[in-house]
Amino acid sequence: MFVLTLLNIVAIAVALAMDAFAVAIAAGIKLKRINLRQNFRLAWHFGFFQAAMPVLGWTAGLSIRKQIASFDHWMAFGLLVWVAQGMLREAFKGQDAAAPKDPTKGATMVMLSLATSLDALAVGLSLSMIDVSIWYPSLAIGIVAAVFTTIGMRLGTRISEATLIRRYADCTGGVVLLVIGMNILREHGVFGG
Repeated sequence: MFVLTLLNIVAIAVALAMDAFAVAIAAGIKLKRINLRQNFRLAWHFGFFQAAMPVLGWTAGLSIRKQIASFDHWMAFGLLVWVAQGMLREAFKGQDAAAPKDPTKGATMVMLSLATSLDALAVGLSLSMIDVSIWYPSLAIGIVAAVFTTIGMRLGTRISEATLIRRYADCTGGVVLLVIGMNILREHGVFGG
């Protein structure tokens, strides 16, 4: 049985939390001000999904890996594009539009949680192949994702204080999500190389 050290677990958790961190920054920029409830909702959901996906991947083991490996990155990309297009559409509605949609609520939050945690599913699959217990890594992954989400949202609200970014907050957030989606495709070799 392969043993993961605490350093390895933390390194994996931090790497997996980067997408959640970037999306949380975009959410903070969009919201401009966040309250404790919004921060908790997004951090809880990102942390929960990041912790649950490795368990699902680990449980599925090798049998499902072959079935989803060819398109999991497209699922993540599609979810991020769906949310990004909504943010971009909102950005171009004009100043008299209704209050901006809160990315820490409803279907948008679930889509973002799922899109940012699909890589964690693959990590769970990998850990099952090397016969590693999933429980400690899963817990660490979830906690790190929740902490990074909180930090990201706070950082996003600070960034939104810049006049130019505040004016184009939805557009900035949508572009950030599209860049994350394109990076997921790049990491999976879609663009060649």
